[in-house]
Amino acid sequence: MPVGKPDWWDAAREFLLQDESLASVVEKHPDGFLSGKGDLFATFVNSIVGQQISVIAADAIWNRLKEKVGEIAPQKISSYSAEEIAACGLTKSKTSYILGVANNPDEFLNRNFSEMSDEEIHKHFITFRGIGPWTSEMLMIFGLLRPDVFSIGDIGLVKAVKILHPEAETKEDVLSIAEKWRPYRTAAAWYLWRMLDPVPVAY
Repeated sequence: MPVGKPDWWDAAREFLLQDESLASVVEKHPDGFLSGKGDLFATFVNSIVGQQISVIAADAIWNRLKEKVGEIAPQKISSYSAEEIAACGLTKSKTSYILGVANNPDEFLNRNFSEMSDEEIHKHFITFRGIGPWTSEMLMIFGLLRPDVFSIGDIGLVKAVKILHPEAETKEDVLSIAEKWRPYRTAAAWYLWRMLDPVPVAY
């Protein structure tokens, strides 16, 4: 799993500095970058925790889970019952999603992701219960540091694009605008999130 600053980040930043609508946002964060933790399982758990709840609520649950199990690793998680995991503030369904992968991590983790296309990775991820398009995209962005991922299911990204482009009325409009940021839509997303929250979100 990739760790630290992506090797494509500097090229992405230079590319996005040429975009009239996004350049000013990029300039405000000269030293910031997406950073990989090298732990796809922890990114998976964090993204499940964060589904459809506020960042504050997700952080509280995440911290309680870490306090209970220690390292967010399959062998640690799987040693607890569903009731014990849920007691950290997780719903029954989210608990089952996390334990489903924790109890059989090899099927989820043991893939040569570097040789797979984004589409192949997406198809792999969404075969697991609890992983829909948004979660898959967060895994590709924060876990695998894929350079060209844009999540139309992310409310924050849609909101930020509409701020830059008030003429964008639909999600189709937003996707169309995001096309100009290929092949670095992941970096564009990172900067769009910075428009709404100066503290980098990470899963």
